[in-house]
Amino acid sequence: MPTQIDYPTLADLAFTPYLNQDGEMPQNLDGKIGVYAIFDRDRALQFVYYSRNIYASLKQHLIRQPEQCYWLKTYTVSQPSRTLLQEIQGAWIAENQITPPGNDRDRALWLDPIDAKVRMSDRDRQTYAQSDEPGKIKLLKQVARRYEAEILEQLKQRGVTLEIRFNPKLKEQGLLDLK
Repeated sequence: MPTQIDYPTLADLAFTPYLNQDGEMPQNLDGKIGVYAIFDRDRALQFVYYSRNIYASLKQHLIRQPEQCYWLKTYTVSQPSRTLLQEIQGAWIAENQITPPGNDRDRALWLDPIDAKVRMSDRDRQTYAQSDEPGKIKLLKQVARRYEAEILEQLKQRGVTLEIRFNPKLKEQGLLDLK
């Protein structure tokens, strides 16, 4: 007979700042397996997910949704069990009574690489349409770098001091994701 694993409700967990006063995320989550809930500045639940490395996942979410990442609640486990992690995720979402935007309509914004192509100007689109393959790659890298600079500036304004390195290969496709 399988044993029932007790885990805390979302309400049982204390809020932790996403960033400390030094602009760093909680180092104790590096390499930790578990479930996490992300809240905005007003402590409204934005996203609930699970990860084999909570710290790496939180860093990714910070670059994708910097204005939604102000508070955290986390629960770590010693043994990875997707079934358990999904059960906790579902329970926390149900406890909230409203599906958070990141687990619903905004899911891709939280989980997929940032698509810099949507930031192309009309001139960029025209140049892209008229370019050969190497020219298209060059333009996509330029667009991605422009958007990367905007993201880094936004993070700087938030006081983020983490090292942020984007995957250079993805820029060729007009995408931004951490390396």
